[in-house]
Amino acid sequence: MAKRAPRYTMPRRAVFLDRDGTLIHDTHYIDKPERVTLIPGASTAVRYLNNALVPVIVATNQAGIARGLFTEEDYERVRERLDDLLGERDAFIDATYHCPHHPEFTGPCDCRKPKTGMYEQAIREMNLLPPQCTYIGDRLHDIVAAKTLGGRGILVPTAETPAEEIEQAKREFELAPNLAAAVAAIIGTPITGAID
Repeated sequence: MAKRAPRYTMPRRAVFLDRDGTLIHDTHYIDKPERVTLIPGASTAVRYLNNALVPVIVATNQAGIARGLFTEEDYERVRERLDDLLGERDAFIDATYHCPHHPEFTGPCDCRKPKTGMYEQAIREMNLLPPQCTYIGDRLHDIVAAKTLGGRGILVPTAETPAEEIEQAKREFELAPNLAAAVAAIIGTPITGAID
């Protein structure tokens, strides 16, 4: 489930990012690297976190694997393409976790968001302090871990985010117009200059 999760000795904060709809355009069940396109500002936001020495961790539901729409190998090629696109812009993801399950096809699991299995694994493996972590995504299930594990939840809505989830986020979490604005709020530094 994990990719590149090194061990750290000092407990620290991190930012958990959803992938589809937050870092890359959500074209639904992305199965090929050529379908990966960064959302404008995503690489800038990740680079600012990198420069602030805040680990960037992707946690993504990938039910297309359970549905038989693509394989683990297809998922890995897509993940590698995202890494490459960010790397071309001097940004990087510290670790990636994915849930390949869907309850209708594989039965229940502990990792499919809004459950917290992916986050808990990252917290153990990367020696994180949950109350100092931030969860960012375009759907409510991406950020509710802030309630169960502690920390901060920031919803970055897209055209596909249900209105009721936006309203709930206003009441219980935070809203940001885009990923760059969410990151600026986390690191306390305005993101200036060109946004790529």
